[in-house]
Amino acid sequence: MHRLGLGISDDTVLRQLKKRAQDTAAPPTVIGIDDWSWRKSQTYGTIIVDLERRVVIDVLEDRDVVTCTNWLKRHPEVEVISRDRCGLYAQAARQGAPQAKQVADRFHIVQNLRQAIEEQMNLHGRATGRALLSDADNITAAGNLLKSRLAHRTSREEIFATIHALRNQGLSCSEIGRRTGFPRRSIAKWLQFETPPDRRRAALKPTSPWYFEEFLSQSWKEGIRTGSALFHMIQERGYEGSQSHLQRLLAGWRRAEQQASDPKVEHEILKPVRDPETGHAISPVIAAALCIKPRGKFTPDQARKVDTLKTGSPAFATMRSLAMRFNGIMRGRQADPLPAWIDDAIETNLAPIMRFARTLNRDFDAVKNAIEMPWSNGQAEGQINRLKTLKRAMYGRAGPELLRARMLPFCHTD
Repeated sequence: MHRLGLGISDDTVLRQLKKRAQDTAAPPTVIGIDDWSWRKSQTYGTIIVDLERRVVIDVLEDRDVVTCTNWLKRHPEVEVISRDRCGLYAQAARQGAPQAKQVADRFHIVQNLRQAIEEQMNLHGRATGRALLSDADNITAAGNLLKSRLAHRTSREEIFATIHALRNQGLSCSEIGRRTGFPRRSIAKWLQFETPPDRRRAALKPTSPWYFEEFLSQSWKEGIRTGSALFHMIQERGYEGSQSHLQRLLAGWRRAEQQASDPKVEHEILKPVRDPETGHAISPVIAAALCIKPRGKFTPDQARKVDTLKTGSPAFATMRSLAMRFNGIMRGRQADPLPAWIDDAIETNLAPIMRFARTLNRDFDAVKNAIEMPWSNGQAEGQINRLKTLKRAMYGRAGPELLRARMLPFCHTD
């Protein structure tokens, strides 16, 4: 006990830790705010970091606008707030610290651009590595989304016929796997059959919302269409799955109704762009990553892919030009060219890029500050990693009070 500077008393070490946890000595003027998960995709807390002193100021139990607003109102000395693109913290900053400048995190801005590019490239289909298989129907959405993602849906008969045709040419299972992208074991299994084997569907369980399909369908027809309401109703009947799983089922029903009400949506099938060396379709994920990468950092293989993408996809060429201009703005630390960039992005008529540009425009001041000011949320992300380590090490004892005590600086006394 003496070594820890806690003294010998009736209090436990944990109680002493909670008592000795303190805020930073001086009021913070530049803070970073971010969320962290108690349980992933379910409940979240908030961490606040002093970016100048590189220490945690506070750990809040929830991720709520009111809680964050009240905290900021208790700290009127805050002058700069670095945050991610979450609208929740933007609203809290406006209400609780109107005097402070908001700074959007640069990493998240670039990440949002990459995601928009990936969404656009999904119109060319997802790369499965199965270069010899045909491309199927383009699943499109209605209304202002223009187009939706292209899905690779090939019949089992076509796959079966392709594998057997290659086998008849004398190719080994490994070679067929290299050409089609299928695992060698799967190919060997299919070659044992004369007709495509039937899919084995697992029996539905209470963890699946499809287990309650009849009840959900009847409730849907009766006008009960709110996900949370249906979730509680099937929970009473024994549903053991998550609400997000149910929402995916309901989203399919909503899309089907929307397409039925607007059958004039145009369908456009875009051919996937294939690597000339391998013949495999270039993944939208890879295409998006290459689109924002400077040419000087390319390997020869990456340079070949980018040239192929620019030739095979006019949209990629346009996005590549915009991405390089955007990188130049971010690295140049001057936000003056940003309004013109936003206007040009909106005029591309590429739905994901237009949506990204409009989001930048709505959050223009924070994005401008991110370009011109040195602050970012990197420190907050690092402190979240530390928090997760402590939380997992404490197992079930990682309550809000103890977690906060371990994250905050420790007050040593004589």
